[in-house]
Amino acid sequence: MTAPLHEPTAEAAPSAAEEAAVATAGAKAVQGRSLGRIAWERLKRDKLALTGGVVVLVLIVIALLAPVITSLVGQDPNEYHENLIDPLFGTPTGSLGGISGDHLLGVEPVNGRDIFARILYGARISLLVGFLSAVVAVILGTVLGVLAGFFGGWVDSLISRVMDGLLAFPQLLFIIALVSVMPNQMLGLTGTGVRVFVMILVIGFFGWPYIGRVVRGQTLSLREREYVEAARSLGAGRLYILFKELLPNLVAPIIVYTTMMIPTNILTEAALSFLGVGVKPPTASWGQMLSSAIDYYDSDPMYMVVPGVAIFITVLAFNLFGDGVRDALDPKGSR
Repeated sequence: MTAPLHEPTAEAAPSAAEEAAVATAGAKAVQGRSLGRIAWERLKRDKLALTGGVVVLVLIVIALLAPVITSLVGQDPNEYHENLIDPLFGTPTGSLGGISGDHLLGVEPVNGRDIFARILYGARISLLVGFLSAVVAVILGTVLGVLAGFFGGWVDSLISRVMDGLLAFPQLLFIIALVSVMPNQMLGLTGTGVRVFVMILVIGFFGWPYIGRVVRGQTLSLREREYVEAARSLGAGRLYILFKELLPNLVAPIIVYTTMMIPTNILTEAALSFLGVGVKPPTASWGQMLSSAIDYYDSDPMYMVVPGVAIFITVLAFNLFGDGVRDALDPKGSR
């Protein structure tokens, strides 16, 4: 037998640098992502939701900096400009409701107050009532919903019947009656402050059953999960299960319904101000401006269009952002 012409050569061993590169690539391939990061990546792909979120941020900044912005443009929301009003018809002189370089959105009929400045200050009232009443509703709804779903029995029956009663209660009529009889001074607040405080409490109180039902249903589902049973078998107490096992898994639905509750509260505040039981004049409010514009819709339509567009853009932005957050945190819910 003849020997092979060429001896087989051993493969070259990989270098230390190559081994390190392979190890790094493998680590990146198996690197986990948190639920928050996954939700953020989903949200970034939703351009409409991002647009709504940007508009919401801009509105918040505008509301916070309303005094600064109005001082920069040289206008005060309560300053009268009778010289810009036609004395015969009581409407602004010029075209489009008196829009000019000094008055970017025109002036109000009769008194000539700057609409741009009043829109900025009206955003403060709408966003304040919308956010704080949502906070009140979320706190009450989360606490009572978790108690009803976790303990069950008579606790669940009692809280559920209270929710049913509040959902059937005429909220708007009750707020109108309550605000109408409120004193002008209360808890150190006066005038508009009292009405804003009452609106926040009442809107939040009547709004908690909506989120309370959601939290109760989620709690009923979560309390039967394997990790909760495992915690019970290991001797975990009720408080540990509530705060460590249930509440962290309720954050996503709570955030979703909070973002979708705020625009509803903004519309409620606008409706109350439109009916004359919201903030008191001369405090600026979008609903109050719409109510005043009814008498001038044919002679000065811009006075009605501007606050109406402001409400429309605000509610639309919150709804788009809320839908995007819902789809990002619960993608199965949109199918």
